[in-house]
Amino acid sequence: MNNLGDSKTCASSMTGLADVRWRLERACHDFGRKPESVELICVSKGFRGDDIRPVIEAGERMFGENRVQEAIEKWPLLRAIYPGLQLHLIGPLQSNKADDAVGLFDVIQTVDRPKIAAAIRASMDRTGKSPKCLIQVNTGEEPQKAGVSPRDLEELIRVCHDNLRLPIHGLMCIPPVNQLASPHFAFVAKLAREYGLTELSMGMSADFELAVQLGATKIRVGSAIFGDRRAKPLSMKT
Repeated sequence: MNNLGDSKTCASSMTGLADVRWRLERACHDFGRKPESVELICVSKGFRGDDIRPVIEAGERMFGENRVQEAIEKWPLLRAIYPGLQLHLIGPLQSNKADDAVGLFDVIQTVDRPKIAAAIRASMDRTGKSPKCLIQVNTGEEPQKAGVSPRDLEELIRVCHDNLRLPIHGLMCIPPVNQLASPHFAFVAKLAREYGLTELSMGMSADFELAVQLGATKIRVGSAIFGDRRAKPLSMKT
């Protein structure tokens, strides 16, 4: 980092990260959770490598991206510099990007229909890689949002397990922005218990404490760490 703007960005992200870590530790204490039972995924979509590097250097190793192509532009170089990073796909996946996603991501959180599940399975067979998978549940049944309807979840799990041998480890949700998050978190936790799934990805910058209270094992936090996303090139300095 070699200009004033980058220095300000670094200071802001360090302040944000410290605050998120404190909030997470406090929530785990308040709700009787062990801190190690909740993984912090730093959502770096829309940020350059220079914005991300201070957070990596502060010790964070799990990051989330929404778009496969954006992740391809940033993460191979970052991973070459910083071994041991874990990358999560938290945005919708198109079947024609399945090979790229399976090759790059350690966890795909947004399996939401049989076509995508089949594309991921085929890519695993071609590449020999086996990222963990979560099913995204559209708890609000919003037509504009990705995710399987709760009423179709059982069938999707059956297809993934029985037909495709896809490693489904848990559920992910994004509650409607105009509704209380807690009923949606509680509902997804109930579904996970019913289907014997142990991982729950839920909770973002504004509501992750509620998610911790209701059983989240992964929280996805972006703006509280990195600040507002900016329209700037994603090229990295090294």
